[in-house]
Amino acid sequence: MLRIIRFSSILLLALVAGIWAYAWVSKSPEESLGEAFANRLAGVFGQEAVVPTASGGGGMQLPAGMSLGGPFELVNQAGRTVTERDYAGRWLLVYFGFTYCPDVCPTELGTMAAALDAMGPQGEQVTPILITIDPQRDTPAQLADYVSRFHPRLEGLTGTPEQIAAAARRYRVYYARVQRPEMTDYLMDHSSFIYLVGPDAKVRALFRPETSPEAIAAAVQAQLRAPRNPGS
Repeated sequence: MLRIIRFSSILLLALVAGIWAYAWVSKSPEESLGEAFANRLAGVFGQEAVVPTASGGGGMQLPAGMSLGGPFELVNQAGRTVTERDYAGRWLLVYFGFTYCPDVCPTELGTMAAALDAMGPQGEQVTPILITIDPQRDTPAQLADYVSRFHPRLEGLTGTPEQIAAAARRYRVYYARVQRPEMTDYLMDHSSFIYLVGPDAKVRALFRPETSPEAIAAAVQAQLRAPRNPGS
């Protein structure tokens, strides 16, 4: 039995390594390696790809039957436990990243902040949120200092590794720890979408990396104006 388990583990590692290599050589210019790997992995196991078809205005609509978002339990930058119920009835712009990120995360958080500012008074209807994928280093105090640099209403959420993993699964977020030989500290490889979450805690649209603040603002405003069915 032990021999079978070892053989199965080797096969699984070989499969994952092969998918990673395939993602490396086949990824499109607009995909990060993490996004490409997540999409190829989803294809192999018969799941919906993380990346939906692009729509107008910079937003991306979810394929029919695909649902992102939902319940979570995390800790905010003030050290208070929060769940999706604390945001019930509110629109959210959610980004999964980490405070030690050298470039992508600051860029996308700055884009979120600029999009809210571009919306004027309507921006007050939307709460921006950073959910860390590096809970080991991103304590509430670390997040409190970090989010204050981008927008006065930006909230930072952390939690246990298990809580972060559960939230990431609901949004189909890919992340992995990376230790480069030339660096003394580690980085986090991760997918980099901005999620527009509706009052029902479900994702209504996504925005690719490097989507302009103006495009995000226009897409969010269109969602705010769109009529909703009762209970939606």
